[in-house]
Amino acid sequence: MDVMESFVWWSTAVVVTLAAAIDIFTRRIPNWLSLPYLAVGIAVSGFSGGPAGLARSLEGIGIAVGVTGILCYLRALGMGDLKLLAAVGAWIGPGQLVMALVVTGMAGGFLAVGYALWRGSLKKALGGTLRLIVEMPRRPFRPHPTLALGHAAAASIPYAPAIALGTMFSFLTR
Repeated sequence: MDVMESFVWWSTAVVVTLAAAIDIFTRRIPNWLSLPYLAVGIAVSGFSGGPAGLARSLEGIGIAVGVTGILCYLRALGMGDLKLLAAVGAWIGPGQLVMALVVTGMAGGFLAVGYALWRGSLKKALGGTLRLIVEMPRRPFRPHPTLALGHAAAASIPYAPAIALGTMFSFLTR
């Protein structure tokens, strides 16, 4: 691992770990963490890789926003998660980000099932998932009225831990 790869790994590890800890305790990912990390990621990528590095950084951001933007619109994911993933995309680029997103989704699913088991609400969670699948054709690309984030009846988990796991795993596949 060269110096730049080491810098990207360590800075990413610190930011996603801090974001996960904050999200667990506050259910928020603060802008003061994600936005500077996003800006520095663009700058470092442009400085170290020139125009190609800058383009790679912007492509990572674009993929993060494209994929998670839909989930935010549907109120299945929070804007803090989107901003954190965009910042990660600025640092690791599109190829590695795709792997991070796949593993993040899997980790999020495992965490959600574990959380539902811990709270004794697995049956309710699976019923809500089934309702989303069944009702999706009738409600394409609209938030569900009772299962969206922010609704009192909706269960949610802090998602930054899944983002941290997916992001750090993506470094193993480089």
